[in-house]
Amino acid sequence: MNDISNTPAREPIRRKPDWIRVKAPVSKGYAETRKLMRDLKLNTVCEEAACPNIGECWTKKHATVMILGDVCTRACAFCNVKTGMPRMVDPLEPEHVATAAAEMGLEHIVITSVDRDDLPDGGASQFVKVINALRTRAPNTTIEILTPDFRGKMKDALKAICEARPDVFNHNLETVPRLYPTIRPGARYYASLRLLEEVKANDPTIFTKSGIMLGLGEQRLEIHQVMDDMRSADIDFLTMGQYLQPTPKHAKVEDFVTPQQFNALGSIARAKGFLQVASSPLTRSSYHAGDDFAEMKAAREAKLAKGGDTQKVPSKRQWNREDEAPAA
Repeated sequence: MNDISNTPAREPIRRKPDWIRVKAPVSKGYAETRKLMRDLKLNTVCEEAACPNIGECWTKKHATVMILGDVCTRACAFCNVKTGMPRMVDPLEPEHVATAAAEMGLEHIVITSVDRDDLPDGGASQFVKVINALRTRAPNTTIEILTPDFRGKMKDALKAICEARPDVFNHNLETVPRLYPTIRPGARYYASLRLLEEVKANDPTIFTKSGIMLGLGEQRLEIHQVMDDMRSADIDFLTMGQYLQPTPKHAKVEDFVTPQQFNALGSIARAKGFLQVASSPLTRSSYHAGDDFAEMKAAREAKLAKGGDTQKVPSKRQWNREDEAPAA
């Protein structure tokens, strides 16, 4: 029998406060959504990332599809998605996503993916195929994509995806720059900012969106700086939510941010000029994404009606070109 007396004990996951506890998913709608995903052999970030809102969203037949498999080529300290060598890309996946959107009658769909650093284009062509399939099969469904950073392949990947014209292009910064070496070691903060800025350069009419998690030890002024950096990159929509530790091996929760603190940060973000802000403990990238998209679209139209130019904000900072290079 192995002697484990000297093995360091894993620190237990902190107990969640009352304001972020959710009911277990047991509804009929949840079961129907789960069956549809299984029948079409589709992965969802709702399941893979252990999203706390899965019960609510799946009851309403809202699911965020995760394309390009369920195995990621990176190992971020916050993420519950499996890491390893992914399988081959499923050529039927785009049609299956479009079928799911049509059968659920979705007005708005969010498509995300694992990182696929093993693919020559980082998986960009699969995003394009999914968007095209949705336009054909579910033409009235608006499309939001949440992409990886396409490390080392960004320009060509963005050009192809922007030509397919998703309605919203989301890429999450996840945390403040100081925490990247431990929380998001395979990525670079300024490369992610450049990616979102390049989306606007390719097509200013595409809404851009990004989010950060709170509770990882970030400081208030660091959050404000991220907001300023996002506005410099002309990002339209900011999401902020509480980080929740999925397992004992993942990065621990340093703080549980209160709803009042989230409200205060949301007010500051709105004052900085974002078209849309979602800030609450349970906010996630795709949570209430359809309603938020409608509000963001209305906000842009209102600004344009008043003569405001929301299409392009001059960049205050030029992100270094070397930031697109692969991380060490």
